[in-house]
Amino acid sequence: MRFNPNLVHIDNTFKVDRKRIAILQGGSRSGKTYSALQWIVRTCVEHTGLTYSIVRKTLPALKASSMRDFFDILKEAELYSEANHNKTENTYLLNDNLIEFFSVDDASKIRGRKRDILFANEANELELEDWRQLLLRTTGKVIIDYNPSDFEHWIYEQVIPREDAKLLITTYKDNPHLPESLKKEIEQLESADPEYWKIFGLGQRGQLKGLVFNNFTEGYQVPQDATFIGYGLDWGFSNDPTAIVSFYKYNQELYIREELYERGLTNQDVADKLRNIGVERRDEIFADSAEPKSIEEVYRLGYNIKPTAKGKDSIINSIDILRRYKLNLIGSNLLREFRTYKWKIDKAGHTLNEPIDFNNHLIDATRYLALMKLQEKNSGKYTIMRA
Repeated sequence: MRFNPNLVHIDNTFKVDRKRIAILQGGSRSGKTYSALQWIVRTCVEHTGLTYSIVRKTLPALKASSMRDFFDILKEAELYSEANHNKTENTYLLNDNLIEFFSVDDASKIRGRKRDILFANEANELELEDWRQLLLRTTGKVIIDYNPSDFEHWIYEQVIPREDAKLLITTYKDNPHLPESLKKEIEQLESADPEYWKIFGLGQRGQLKGLVFNNFTEGYQVPQDATFIGYGLDWGFSNDPTAIVSFYKYNQELYIREELYERGLTNQDVADKLRNIGVERRDEIFADSAEPKSIEEVYRLGYNIKPTAKGKDSIINSIDILRRYKLNLIGSNLLREFRTYKWKIDKAGHTLNEPIDFNNHLIDATRYLALMKLQEKNSGKYTIMRA
C-alpha cells in the first residue's frame, strides 16, 4: 500500500498527542481524505470488533469520493473481499470490524446506533446539529477533513478550540503522489488570485470575494411539474472528474442536479453511468466540444450527445444566462463549486472579467447546457457584480 506521509501526522495526533479529534484542514489535493482512510484501514488490521462510520452530507457525494477511495485502498492492499461487502447497506467487514458509510441527510442513521470511530469527510458541508449528533454517538476517535473556504464556520468556533482536538494543516506539497500537471494547476492560483491561493494552495482559512454567482440556493428535490431541459457533461479522467448535471425549469427558476462527479471513467463507463442515471436515448446531452472523439464514442453507444458550440465570449455569455434565474442546486459538489467560483483579481486588486478556471467541472457542465438550451431566449450585456 502506498502510504501518504500525511498519515504520520494523523498517527502522531493519536499516539503522541492523545487527542480525541483530528482536524485535517488542507488545500486542494493535499491527500488528507486518502490519508484518513488509510489510517482507518490500518487500524482495522490492528484491531477487531470496532464500528467505523464514514459520513458526508449526501450519499452520491460520499460514493464518488471517500467510499470509492476506501475500496481502492483495500484492493491495492489485497484486503478486499466481495463476500464482506454489503452494497445494499453500504457496509464492509474487515477483520471483524464494521465499516459503515452513510449520509447525514439520513436522520435514522445520524441518530442511530453508536460507533467507535467517526470520519466526517468534507465536514464543512455539515450543519452544527449534524456534528453534535454524530459526536454524541461516537465513543472513540474522530477525524474531520475540509477545505477552509468558509471564513465563518462552526468548525472554527466549536471544534478547533477544544482541548481534545488537534488541528493539522496540509497542502498539495504533502502529497507525493500528485502528478506534476496538477501541481502546476494549483500553483497558477498564486498569480490568479491571492485569496484563492491562500485557501486552496496553502490550506489557510480565507475569505472569498468577487464570487461569480450570488443567485443560488441549496435545493433538495426537483418539483414534480418542472420541465426537463437536458443534461450537461464535462469530460474528465485521471486528474479531473467527469461531471454531469441535469437541468429543469420551473416558474422561471432553474433546478440543477448533480448526477455524476467521478474520476477514472472511460467512455464506456460514462455510457454505463448515463444508463444508471436514467438517461433515455432521446434526451439531449451537451458536452465539451474539445473532445470530439469522446462525443462520437458515446453517441455510437446509443446516446443523443452533442458538442457545445463555444464562441469567443461563451464563458461570459453562459454566466450571463445563468445569472438571470434563481438557481436551485442539488448536490454537495455542485454547491461547493458555486460557493467558490470567483473572478480573477489582478495584482492591483482589480476584478477581471474572467473567472478562475479551477474546481469548476460541474459549473462547466451547467454552462454548456445553458448555452445550448437557454441562450436564444436571452440577450444583453453582462456586468460583473463585485463583492
